[in-house]
Amino acid sequence: MERFLDKLYLSHTIKSILPSQKLVEDYLESLLAILFPSYSNKVFSSKEKLVLELNKNQKDLSILLLHLESEMDKKAEEISALFYDQLAEVYELLLKDAKAIDDGDPAASSLVEVIRTYPGFYAIIIYRIAHLLHELGVPFIPRIFTELAHGKTGIDIHPGAKIGKSFFIDHGTGVVIGETTIIGNNVKLYQGVTLGALSVAKGMALTKRHPTIEDDVVIYAGATILGGQTIIGANSIIGGNVWLTKSVQANSSVYHQPELRIKQPKTL
Repeated sequence: MERFLDKLYLSHTIKSILPSQKLVEDYLESLLAILFPSYSNKVFSSKEKLVLELNKNQKDLSILLLHLESEMDKKAEEISALFYDQLAEVYELLLKDAKAIDDGDPAASSLVEVIRTYPGFYAIIIYRIAHLLHELGVPFIPRIFTELAHGKTGIDIHPGAKIGKSFFIDHGTGVVIGETTIIGNNVKLYQGVTLGALSVAKGMALTKRHPTIEDDVVIYAGATILGGQTIIGANSIIGGNVWLTKSVQANSSVYHQPELRIKQPKTL
């Protein structure tokens, strides 16, 4: 017990470089409320008040990043400023994502419904925020963000993945998108899709391990596509439960062929 307490105490004497979970969640909730009012009951009565809230939100991000400043090439305030300089581009991408879902899902009655209630869209919001921070060289926090979305939605998108515009995740539970995945424009995924690696060897960490999905591809539920050299060509359809480790040329349709067996009646 004494050795255990010594080790435990030692862990408390080392200052953590990570912000608390509450600090992370509070920041995200505040940013979501600014981008999409339906996530909050807060409505700004003037543009000036909105600007003040946005400035406060930028300072909150700087505070988060201060925990990691020794791990980054730039100062926390500089990265925070760069993030907010590009936030308008992220917002436009998110509006395109929401429209793709509203246009492509007969069950969607409005953009407001998509934005507030669709788990796929929530996961995409958090991914796009996390991806921008990842591209700016921020460690740890982008992954914390996407793991929050993973816990809420069952959708696991690594912040390092590259995803084009008008992205649509329908239903979404069990979707996995690996770190080096590249996804083009107007791609639609259903639940249980895995875009993963053929090998999990640590030595492959810096190589492209996950597939490339070109424009206008639809991948149905339960499909698994693996490998960094695997390319799904544009305008292709990948059917449910398909397992792919090789490339598919453009305009292809790939389906799983189930085996059908008729049970014979029992004899007395």
